[in-house]
Amino acid sequence: MVSWTGHVLPVIATIVVWFFATGLIAWADNRERRTFPRSLMLAGIAGVAGLAIVAWSMNRATLGGVYAAFAGAILIWSWHEITFLTGAITGPRREPCPVDARGLERFFHAVSAVAWHEIALALSAIGLISLSWDAPNQIGAMTFTLLLAMRLSTKIVIFLGVPNMSTEIFPPHLAYLKTYFGPRRMGIDLFLAIAATSGLALWLGLIALNAPEGSASASGASLLFALAALGALEHLFLALPIRDGALWGWALPTRRPAT
Repeated sequence: MVSWTGHVLPVIATIVVWFFATGLIAWADNRERRTFPRSLMLAGIAGVAGLAIVAWSMNRATLGGVYAAFAGAILIWSWHEITFLTGAITGPRREPCPVDARGLERFFHAVSAVAWHEIALALSAIGLISLSWDAPNQIGAMTFTLLLAMRLSTKIVIFLGVPNMSTEIFPPHLAYLKTYFGPRRMGIDLFLAIAATSGLALWLGLIALNAPEGSASASGASLLFALAALGALEHLFLALPIRDGALWGWALPTRRPAT
């Protein structure tokens, strides 16, 4: 049975956090370059605070502990996003993909363009999993790992090519990364990604519905379900002619030419 505390409220909370956190990151990363050191400093403080929150909440399998762990993971993830989108941590390659690159050569160039960021994400996921191993509340590690899985799936299908690629919130100083995007096409890989992410969301939703009504486990599963459902929706946006970037037009400052 669907309950307000165990199912509805966590879904609403996830959507609100997703919408405003994405907008805040887009705003920070599309400002003038001189503002980036301050943004990185504040994001670093938020990331450390998120880690402390996850560590504090992992032994508290309560409603408050579940929401705290979720929020802590989002803070850590947001720090990673800002380090990437400001260009502070990307990869050893910081130039466009050669126009004649094909196959494995193009793949290795693409990996090189984002390698440091991906390694940092993987190390953070491993650290959170190790930190909360056998702890009663593992929502923080699960949230971060789920975000990482969704991110990797999105990057792979974009590299292979998708019909619709909205780049409104993509910062100008990272415009060279667009050269690693694949052609505009609808391939089986995107169908499989949509099916996989939708199936994961459905599975998490069933776990939430089968958990005790109003319990911490129901809320935790509902938070993960909503996050997976949003990930599936973002994959679907890649297949449909919908400008999802317009959702955050309110957060974008007036853009200046990149230098």
